[in-house]
Amino acid sequence: MKLLNFAALLFLLTACDGGLWNNPYPAADKNKSIFYTAFAERPKHLDPARAYSENEYVFLAQIYQPPLQYHYLKRPYTLIPQAASSMPQVTYLDKNNRPLAADAPAAKVAFSVYEIKLRHDLRYQPHPAFARDAEGKFEYHALNHDIMRNKYAMNDFPHSGTRAVTAADYVYQIKRLAHPAIHSPIAGLMNDYIVGLKGYAATLQQAQSKLDSQKPPFLDLREYPLEGVQIVDDTTYRIKVYGKYPQFAYWLAMPFFSPMPVEAEIFYAQPGLQERNLTLDWWPIGSGPYYLSENDPNLRMVLSRNPNFSGEFYPTEGEVEDAHSGLLRDAGKPLPLIEQVVFSLEKETIPYWNKFLQGYYDAAGISSDSFDQAVQVGVGGEANVTDEMREQGITLSTSVATSTMYMGFNWLDPVVGGSSARATNLRRAIAIAVDMEEFISIFANGRGIAAQSPIPPGIFGYREGAAGINHYVYDWVDGPNGTDGAPQRRSIETAKKLLAEAGYPNGLDEKTKQPLVIYLDTTATGVGSKARLDWLRKQLEKINLQLVARSTDYNRFQDKIRKGDTQMFYFGWNADYPDPENFLFLLHGAQSKVKTGGENAANYSNPEFDRLFEQMKNMESNPQRQKIIDNMLEILRRDSPWLWGHHPKDYALRHAWLYNSKPNKMANNNMKYLRIDAAQRDDLRSSWNKPKWWPLALSGAALLALGWWLRRVLRLREEAH
Repeated sequence: MKLLNFAALLFLLTACDGGLWNNPYPAADKNKSIFYTAFAERPKHLDPARAYSENEYVFLAQIYQPPLQYHYLKRPYTLIPQAASSMPQVTYLDKNNRPLAADAPAAKVAFSVYEIKLRHDLRYQPHPAFARDAEGKFEYHALNHDIMRNKYAMNDFPHSGTRAVTAADYVYQIKRLAHPAIHSPIAGLMNDYIVGLKGYAATLQQAQSKLDSQKPPFLDLREYPLEGVQIVDDTTYRIKVYGKYPQFAYWLAMPFFSPMPVEAEIFYAQPGLQERNLTLDWWPIGSGPYYLSENDPNLRMVLSRNPNFSGEFYPTEGEVEDAHSGLLRDAGKPLPLIEQVVFSLEKETIPYWNKFLQGYYDAAGISSDSFDQAVQVGVGGEANVTDEMREQGITLSTSVATSTMYMGFNWLDPVVGGSSARATNLRRAIAIAVDMEEFISIFANGRGIAAQSPIPPGIFGYREGAAGINHYVYDWVDGPNGTDGAPQRRSIETAKKLLAEAGYPNGLDEKTKQPLVIYLDTTATGVGSKARLDWLRKQLEKINLQLVARSTDYNRFQDKIRKGDTQMFYFGWNADYPDPENFLFLLHGAQSKVKTGGENAANYSNPEFDRLFEQMKNMESNPQRQKIIDNMLEILRRDSPWLWGHHPKDYALRHAWLYNSKPNKMANNNMKYLRIDAAQRDDLRSSWNKPKWWPLALSGAALLALGWWLRRVLRLREEAH
């Protein structure tokens, strides 16, 4: 009888929740406007002065409001106001602080002053740090043991408050970049730009050392003025930077320059909070569209809509194809369009992928293991979802990353380096021989485009079509009947001719008659890396060159790069901000790794390129700047200090119920633009996850048969006695 009851109980349990027996979310969340996604590891920092990792910005960009942001739809990437009411007004000053004309040459500009006016509708999320009692005093700024009983999250405090965001909050945050206890990752860089910040750090260090060590130290930065940052009024402040530095505007779109209320630091500096993870690194305070309402990094993290957020609207314009693809259907609607974002912990890609296919995640990237199941590549190289994905209504979005992966030639090496015709022809021959299109197809599942220069698409200075190819490596071939043309890699015969002109006919040194050996330094190890290195050897074998790969650990590799003990090497670069200066400086002579410890790992040096770089770097992006960049790229293509490699492509899948999803490699605050059709999602989830009853029925039958057999055996045994 007990076995029968157990079988019946199994049937009843599986009938719960309308058949969604495998739903990982509460039934109460059905039909709610929630975006479901995942994270792989706990963000280390949620303090905007300390965070600088992608997995941290996924959260911070939704919570905080720096003055500027990137337009969600436009390309090339374009800065627009966010917390600011308009773009900053920039005034140039000479060394005596006298105003200069807007078109003053960079050499005459001693200082740039950015005046930022804020919107008047900015308010912080509800938070206990702002809560006041009936007398108007802060309720939780003098915590004691009784108040802290059972307080382990912000929701455990019964009261919260808010207030308007002011210019003083933005000034306070900039001061925090120099705080000795915070160790901001951009402090060193900003010391070189924000007037007085370097000396300010020393002032704060001295003040910190004088604090009573027996109490939790709270250093009130309001008491210490900073020359380079001034409050004009409640909604206006100024930042003074050295020289002419237009790229500073890009930093104003990063969380480092978000507002920070002093109430937050006073609240979190109280004793007993840090031991309970009640810190700014765990519970941020922002004015953005969302706030962190749940933080359990071993299970899930939840962003909820900030009830005090207003004043932002969905874009009304974008690229030409955006209207056709439905990305402007919500034009002008108040943001955010989603009420909540739920991040679930997923350390492995397979469970994440399976849950996406079941409809429990709204979007997903594509791992190498799942690529063939998700994507099919056409004859012309175009990518689309497989029939299986299409039947589920899943669509694919692709975006070229603001990154460049390359192999550098060490300019200091006597064989491959230098500006001689011999070395230049050798580098060009290798560049033609190494078929990057084939590399992308084999090792990146087609996810990338062959690079024609250091500058990737979406960055000012990049040119499409015939005007943008590296004509030393490619020819432009027009399509049939007036269709679009395409670059075509030059022939191996051309590469061999260049090699002979370099003094290595048929791969032999014409002086020593010995085969030419090229050495590649890499950190690549393992089976997958061996395949790539074998492929590269075969590429050089096409022109009868021998490749020797010198694999080492990362620390040893970095040491060899610093000393210039390399011939060729693998490297890559991800943009800090979408400006050509952030890529072209990688080949600036003054940034030589060996000479100055800079980022020019190839140690490339060309006086004309360097002169043009100095002229270009602080210019506004206009036709004149484009012309200079064109000249710089011509020099680089001619000299070939890099084998230009490729720009990776990011692939993302989304379900039919997710709208307004467009990859944006510079903006991280994209959650507010997304929209969910929750009813459609629930219907499709139900149809995709109907339980299969026959295994349970079979198990039940087996249990019944086992019970009948056991009962019969026991009865026979009793009768035998």
